Amino acid sequence: MNSLETLWDNLLSRQPELIISTFARLTDPEKQAILDHLKLMVSEPDWHPEQRISAQEALEIIGKQANLS
Repeated sequence: MNSLETLWDNLLSRQPELIISTFARLTDPEKQAILDHLKLMVSEPDWHPEQRISAQEALEIIGKQANLS
């Protein structure tokens, strides 16, 4: 598995610790690109329903973590 696949597997894992640690290792521009893409995944109907749920959970976990920082 390549690093990009691992990145997305981690971010869509629904495991808060894994999502937070993966997101924390990214640069600020990478973080923004990930957030933008997760938002698209949630809002676009072409994604599989489970992917949309995972993206929404990732956004919520990242958002909660940002509020704690």
